Parts: sequence; C-alpha cells; structure tokens
Amino acid sequence: MKEIEIVDAYFRAANYISAACLYLKDNPLLLRPLKDTDIKGKLVGHWGTVPGQNFIYTHLNRVIKKYDLNMLYISGPGHGGNASLAQSYLEGTFSEVYPWCPKNKEGMQHLFKEFSFPYGLGSHATPEIPGSMHEGGELGYSLIHAYGAVLDNPSLIAACCIGDGEAETATLATSWQVHKFLNPKRDGIVLPILHLNGYKISNPTIYSRMSNKELICYFTSLGYHPYIVEGLDKWQLHKIMMNTLDNIVLEIKKIKTDSKEKIYYPMIILRTKKGWTGPKKVLDKEIEGTFRAHQIPVDKSNPDYLKIIEDWLRSYHPEELFNADGTLKDFLEEYHPTGNRRMSANEATNGISHMTLKLPNPEDYLLDNQVPGKIVAQDMLELSKYIRDVLRLNKSDYRIFSPDEAMSNRLYHIFEVEKRTWEEKILSGDENLSNDGRIMDSFLSENVCEGLLEGYTLTGRYGTFVSYEAFIRVVDSMVSQYLKWLKMKKSISWRREIPSLNLILTSNVWQQDHNGYTHQDPGFIDHLGTKKRDLVNIYLPIDTNSLILTYDKCLKDKDKVNAIIASKHPTRQWLSKEEAKTLIDNGLIELKKFSTSDNPDIVFASCGDTPNIETLAAVSILKKFIPNIKLRVLNILEVLKLESDKRNPFGLTDTKFNAYFTKDKPVIFDFHGYPAFIHSLLYDRENKNFLVHGYMEEGSITTAFDMRLRNKIDRFSLLEDALNYLPDTKEKEALKEYIEEELKKYYSYVKEYGLDLEEITNFALNN
Repeated sequence: MKEIEIVDAYFRAANYISAACLYLKDNPLLLRPLKDTDIKGKLVGHWGTVPGQNFIYTHLNRVIKKYDLNMLYISGPGHGGNASLAQSYLEGTFSEVYPWCPKNKEGMQHLFKEFSFPYGLGSHATPEIPGSMHEGGELGYSLIHAYGAVLDNPSLIAACCIGDGEAETATLATSWQVHKFLNPKRDGIVLPILHLNGYKISNPTIYSRMSNKELICYFTSLGYHPYIVEGLDKWQLHKIMMNTLDNIVLEIKKIKTDSKEKIYYPMIILRTKKGWTGPKKVLDKEIEGTFRAHQIPVDKSNPDYLKIIEDWLRSYHPEELFNADGTLKDFLEEYHPTGNRRMSANEATNGISHMTLKLPNPEDYLLDNQVPGKIVAQDMLELSKYIRDVLRLNKSDYRIFSPDEAMSNRLYHIFEVEKRTWEEKILSGDENLSNDGRIMDSFLSENVCEGLLEGYTLTGRYGTFVSYEAFIRVVDSMVSQYLKWLKMKKSISWRREIPSLNLILTSNVWQQDHNGYTHQDPGFIDHLGTKKRDLVNIYLPIDTNSLILTYDKCLKDKDKVNAIIASKHPTRQWLSKEEAKTLIDNGLIELKKFSTSDNPDIVFASCGDTPNIETLAAVSILKKFIPNIKLRVLNILEVLKLESDKRNPFGLTDTKFNAYFTKDKPVIFDFHGYPAFIHSLLYDRENKNFLVHGYMEEGSITTAFDMRLRNKIDRFSLLEDALNYLPDTKEKEALKEYIEEELKKYYSYVKEYGLDLEEITNFALNN
C-alpha cells in the first residue's frame, strides 16, 4: 500500500470515529444495518470543523514519526472535541488512561456512547482528553497558549489549528505578532495552521473570502512564510499537505540552526469544505461546504435520517480500517507515533516540570520593622528584589509577564539580572531590550501577557502576570475559562498538578488619583470571588513584609489562581517579621499594638493597604480624644477567610469568626473594593452589625485622600460611624467638632493647592 493510501485510511478511521461519536450508542462497527435503537436519544455535538482537524492531525503524525519530532497539538476551533478524542483513541493513549475503554469493539461502543452524553465527555477538547491543554470553549486563545507552551522549550513544536471564525477574535488577531518575541535558540516553534472552512455558526468568515494573494500578503507582512494547502479532491490535498509539511520541517530545522536578523516563521493556510466528507445534501439543502454542517448535519426530524447516517458512516469503509473485534488494522497501528512522541501523550500537555523552582529565603528580604509606621518603603519595589533573585536562580522555568508596565509597577530590580524579550531591531535610545531577554514586558496587551502565562503554566512552568488593577478586567473571561479547565483537570486522576496562576494587581484603585476615573476599578476581586473556593485565593497585603511572604506562598502553591492586590507607592510599614508570618499563617491578624481591650466595644477591621492606613488613622484619632475606649483592631489578608466554613472549606468557623469579630459588637470594616462583596461573604454570620466601607464608583483626577473621602473609606467617615456608638459626652462633641474643622481645612487646602495636607499624609500614630 502506498504511503498516501495509508494516510488516507488513517484519516478515514479518525473521521469514522468522530462521526460515530455524534450518533451511535450501539452497533459500533456497523456489522448489521442501523436501527433506531442504535442511535442516541438526544443528538449533541458538532461536525463542521472536525474532518479538517482530523486531516491536520493525521498528517502531523506522519512527520512526527518520520523526523522524530517533539510536537503537541492545540485544537483552537470550538466544539472539535470528537476529533481530538478520535485521535487519542487511535493512538491508544485514551485507553491507557481509561482502561474501561479498550481499543476494541466494546471500548469503541463505550467511547461513542460517552461523547456529548450526561456525565460523559464534552464536545470540546476538554481536560479529560489526553494531549489537550486548551479547551476552545471561548474562542481566541489557542495561538497565545501555543506560544506560551514553547517558551523555554527549545525542542517543542506546538502545532496550533486556528479556525477561521476564531481568527476574527481580538486576542487571536493580536497573537499573530507574538513570534516576534521568541528566540529560536532558547524557545520552541509554533506552527499556526489557519483552517479556512468558510463559515462560522451561520455566517461566512472573513479570512475564507480573501484571495490567496491577499492572505499571503497579509501574513507575510506579519512575519510568516505562508503555505497554501488546497486541492480539487482529497488525493490532491493529501499530496500537497505531505509535501508542505516535509518542507516546513526542513525550514524549522534551518531556523533553529541558522542565525538570521529577520525570521519568517512557517504557517499553513488550509482550505477545505466545512463538514468535509459528511452528507452533501439533506432535504435538498446543501450541507457540506455550508454553515449547516456546523453542528449535527442530520437529525431525527428527517424521516430518512437512519439511511443518511448509515450511508455516511459506511462511506469511510470501516471494514477496511478495523478488524472484526474492533481493533485497528496492523498497517494503521504502525502509522501513528509511539510513546511520548504521540501528541496525545506529549508530556508538555500534562504539566510536567523538569525543574523544581528554586526559591530564595523570603525572610532575607523582609524589613526589620519594629515600630509601626516608622519605616517608609515601596512594597512592589521591595518585592522586585525577591523576584530578581527568583529569576537569577531559575533561567528556564520562571518568567514575569506585564503589558509594558514592569517599570511603572516598580519592578526595577528585575532588570539587574534580566532584560526584556525583544527580537526586532534595537535602537540606541531603547532600554533593557535584548534578543536574549526573558522578561515578557514589551507587548502592550493584557490578553497576550495573561495568555502567555496560561500556556507557560499549563505546561508546568512558573510565572506571574503583573497588571494595573483596573485593566486586569480585560482578562476576566480568560481567567474564568482557565478556572473551568482547572476545575475539570483536578477531578482527573491521571492529570498532574501544575503551578498556580499568579496575578499581581498593582497601581491599584487608591493609587490612581492622578490618572482618573478610567483607572479606578477594584472589581476583579468580585469576579474572582464568584469562583470555586478550592481554586482561588485573593490576597490584600498591607506592607512589604506581608507582600513578600504572600508572593512566596503563591509560588509554592499548586492548581490555584492567586490574585495579590499590592501597593506600589511609598507607604508606611506596619508589620514586624513575626507579625507578617502570623498574618500569612492565619489569613488575618489582630493588630495588638493598636487594640486596647480583649472585650471591645467597637471592632475596627481593614482589608487592603489603603483601608489599613485609614483605619489606623481613625483609631489613632479616636484614642486621642477618648483614651479609655475599648477597641479591637483587625487586618484581613485573605478576604475569602471571612466566609463561613459551611460554604467555604477554607473559611473561618463560627467560633473563630466570633473570637475575632465578636457576636454582636459593631464592626467598622474598611475594604479595598466594593462593599457588597464583603456583605456577600458575611450574610450568614451571627454578628449583623457590620458597617462596611469601600469603593462607591466615585472617581476623578484628584488627590489620593480626596479619592478616599469621595468613597467614604477615609478616617473621618470611619470615625463618624464610631460616633454613633459612643455615649453623649464632652469628648464625643469635641471629636465631632474636630472632624468638621479638619474637613473644612482639608477642602479649603486641596481646592487651592491641589495637594493633600501634610498632616493627612503623615499622620501621627497614637499607640
């Protein structure tokens, strides 16, 4: 048998399994005519993208085996799960991880029934499918995940199938530029395969209606060497694809060995019909090559559906492909790669890290802070010293990603050991750019930076995405999709742990007074707070010591999304080394140097760096006017700890919660974000006397303290709450007058000079 005939037979086998997954629950080899009882009760799934993906995967298998390539496959188009499923089954990987589904007739029947079936297998390339590391539910992230996977993986080729509908999404459109940040000596290669099948759900696609000349010009201008693969019939397509891939492998080898100033990376533009090899017409309506092939090409509403399905499935000639017992014919079994060379068994897709992250001792970077508020430091600047040394110790397993914000976010010290990744021209006025740089800070796209980190983390490496707090909202949906993947992954026994996805949100809402309302948004906390509690952590450190220890903890964490909201401006330092350790261990702490009683009349609590400052200022003023007042002062690092352990296994028990917050005393709570979020955590607690302050969507270009005043997280607003719980005394009246006079003085000053009063910014603590 000729090689091209074997390729076609394997292609037919994959298509048969993919199509049968849509319909069959019995009679998997069509050993008898189809009956209605052989068909699933509810037909769920998609077909349109599947045959094209099977074509790609089948041909990639040939060159993997021929050239001994280390390659993984990313399925970008939505709902192409039956293609990935069919391929992992044919390669045997699926049966290895799921012994209940052997490579025979019985296993095939199980496979068909479980696809798109309750408690079975989904219609995307889900975590349950071996070889998957990208689900393709929400479109647009496939190419950026591929680029993230090949960073620091010099032998890896990530073949990424991109649907022509998917190619229209914003993130994907931007991702075409990322190859300009790869170093072929240090990083692997991404092979984009743009699959033009003509249609989205019900509309034509833009790229498919472009001429080949337009496509070649467009992608050449982006820095690619495009190969067009199209043909009048499948035999011509097979031949062209075989020649194309042979040429591309040689081109990749040349890129990896030859040093060139400008590299044009190979890519494939594949034109096939949507729903190729499926029914051509149903009820006189064209199916193949139209949007109608997108989902189930023929359903039970058609009186002739059984005959159409049977004719379709038999057109692949399963008797030529499978033995009577359902095993694969020997010549096809010999076609696919073996062991870890199978794309469905590639180690990179299962989060294997070949290095253990080496971490410096975080205590070496802590400030010797004995007197609260005495030392002034920049938390992010101090953290950058720790990150610098993590970079120094880990040259191939750790990266920082930030959209042109590393310097803005005070990560100054990381540039002492690494430079920015940049493979284009470098001019004399540029700073910290290098072809060998490893800091991914030169791409102004939150989506790209976060997506690169996802691909990097999914393949078992460590990193952090650092962003302005307001603009991390750009990746809300990306993080949601990642968490859905993570949830499913954790339920699969053969899936390995991966490092946590670590996010630092700085330039935060209370430090954006100078940039205005658009830069003031703490809502990512709310977004992350809706997710599964075993998957997320939200940290709000109040100073350098708590930030460094929090970050160290996050780097040691597995299978989580960690969000750290941090300060970058010069600010007073509050915690000693020991206090910071206690805060990390417990998630919250009583600031005993500011508390006055174990049996308080009022509890003050803060969560966030700026709320902590205002809380301590309020407490200091209150103690000055009413020295005998009984107070407890708390700070919360892990905001989700406030939730009851009945709803959150990591939350505080009622006993512990009451020990901190009391059962019935007023709690004046100053929060970094939206007050409603705190209320959502506390609704079932015994103590109903929480007065929560937080961001109220009052923003402008103003001063830092005016921002606090506008949103009532300031010390005076907190004191006004406290006044409501104090008896009428001369001291109380004196405090009221003080607040009124201070506010008058402040407003007069800020309106005249545009600055905050020195006594506001540098208040004296009364301990």
